[in-house]
Amino acid sequence: MKNSHINFLWNKPFVVVACNFLLVMALFSVCRLFFFLIYNSTFVDVTFTHLLMLCRGGLRFDLSALLLCNSLYLLLMLLPFHVRENLLYQRIVRIIFLSVNSVLLLMNCVDMAYFPFTNRRTTVTVFSEFQHDANLLKIIGLSIFQYWYITLFCIILIVLLFVGYRRYYEKSDTKSVIYYPLHTVILLVSVYFTVIGIRGGFGAYTRPINISNAAQYVNRPIENAIVLNTPFCFFSTINQTPYQSPHCFSEEELPKIYTPIHSPQPMAAFRALNVVVIIMESFSKEYIGFFNHDINNGAYQGYTPFLDSLLSQSRTFKNSFAAGRKSIDAMPSVLSSIPMFIEPYILTPYVTNQISSIADVLNAKGYYSAFFHGAPNGSMGFEAFAKAAGFTDYYGMTEYGNDRDFDGVWAIWDEEFFQFFADKMGTFRQPFITTIFSASSHHPFAVPKRYAGCFPEGTHPIHQCIGYSDNALRLFFEKMARYPWYENTLFVFTSDHTNAITQTEYATDKGAFEIPIFYYHPGSQLRGMSNVPTSQTDILPSVLGYLNYDNSYFAFGNDVLTDTLVPHRVINYNNGFYQLFTDSLMLRFDGYSTTAVYNFIEDKLLRHNIKDSVNIVSDEQWMKAVIQQYIERMINNQLTVKP
Repeated sequence: MKNSHINFLWNKPFVVVACNFLLVMALFSVCRLFFFLIYNSTFVDVTFTHLLMLCRGGLRFDLSALLLCNSLYLLLMLLPFHVRENLLYQRIVRIIFLSVNSVLLLMNCVDMAYFPFTNRRTTVTVFSEFQHDANLLKIIGLSIFQYWYITLFCIILIVLLFVGYRRYYEKSDTKSVIYYPLHTVILLVSVYFTVIGIRGGFGAYTRPINISNAAQYVNRPIENAIVLNTPFCFFSTINQTPYQSPHCFSEEELPKIYTPIHSPQPMAAFRALNVVVIIMESFSKEYIGFFNHDINNGAYQGYTPFLDSLLSQSRTFKNSFAAGRKSIDAMPSVLSSIPMFIEPYILTPYVTNQISSIADVLNAKGYYSAFFHGAPNGSMGFEAFAKAAGFTDYYGMTEYGNDRDFDGVWAIWDEEFFQFFADKMGTFRQPFITTIFSASSHHPFAVPKRYAGCFPEGTHPIHQCIGYSDNALRLFFEKMARYPWYENTLFVFTSDHTNAITQTEYATDKGAFEIPIFYYHPGSQLRGMSNVPTSQTDILPSVLGYLNYDNSYFAFGNDVLTDTLVPHRVINYNNGFYQLFTDSLMLRFDGYSTTAVYNFIEDKLLRHNIKDSVNIVSDEQWMKAVIQQYIERMINNQLTVKP
């Protein structure tokens, strides 16, 4: 009787589907282990325990790619109709499954031969890389013999796929009253979990996984190639246009106009101050009264009384800008001085490039580093990027350990998480570099019930959230001031991007990027308002300059605190156009030429194009050089200072 029940279940279509899918998952895992074995000399630091972690992380990407590519097979097998029991129908389904997965295994294996030349998995950029190679077929033919062991391994995998494939033979009872309801439910449940598997998770805070998420499992960027698989990398970048250098300048000319390699020569010894970088969600400059004394004839108060008081004791900037309009634009810009050009860095095919960061640079000086974000671990890809950027530890909702303080949508409430942040820093060895990314000033713009009616509601729901988070900062600094090392700490404050615009003065292409950026060193002379334009990419070099850092480093930004020798400019990217800001002008550049110039001091609403009446040759040349450096260094994996 027991065996009959087993046979009954064993022949069910969903069991057959599960067996075949697990077969392919197993073959991809074998492929990963084979890849590691043939290139083990490249991964010298990977221990057995770490390899298991890499393989476990790889299952997530295998699942996503294989569910996506096998979705037609899954649908055809799980459709609640008796036609699927037809022999011809099953032959067609078998051909689809074996053909699709043979190609996927082939892609994975072919990429093994290509890996030594790129040190990363192949993406759709491969079409651009080889589009002019007329002898491509000859190259492939030679590679089949040169890498015979990979060819043989691929053949074995495909043979195992064919041999291990399970056919579906069952003939069901056509008169069963539960057949259609039962199998419809099975189909709907399968679709639901297939979508979750392809996305890599579920919930309001979960973005579909992309290549950058592999970083949360690795210790070195090159290990991404173990975690990832080629079909995932290929299909996740299929809608992305590979970068192409504009070739405005020769290899000799380019670094003379602009280079992101900085070689500082400080006049004093390095000072090991603690560094605390605070990234506030959606804190537009518009919301802060300190910057807006001229709005409403001086009657505008803003929503940040604490920040207003702190700004009066800090070095701040009249014109300070975000690199982009999304949270994922801010992380690379603030921490690694990589701007958002064309598309967010962590969504590009080049996200597995080796990068440096403020944590990575200061770690080499003996600093401890930690990143804090109160959302569920893995949210927004922050944990993965923090790992890639070299942060020693990550503190998320898991490490916080008290879900009662969860806001129900995004993260731990700012007040509680900032207190946790302060308490943790009280236990860290010095010097340290820490970063926190707040969350409460986010849609759906709620505050804890105990604070209902406590903060000005303003003209938009976000305004009371800004007031709440400002109060959380006040309580945070009250606690921080009790630590004996408080005055030995440099606080860096910025926002990730702007949010709802409610004042006419900010309803421009300039205002859409205006955020606060300021530096606070308790008890120091680091104070006053600067007219130098600055952006998030200037934070890394400015911090290093203030610390008298004495080694070469990589950054697209500039030191706006101590370097007075270079002209300071800012570039950001706005819906297909680059925007360059000087101390008084905004240039709009389409990638080829400047289309508009505005004097934002005299023309705050940017209504008068003065392109034909100003000399912008040097600014335009500099902008072209920055863009070329960015694109070529992305393509060639040159986002660090090489020893």
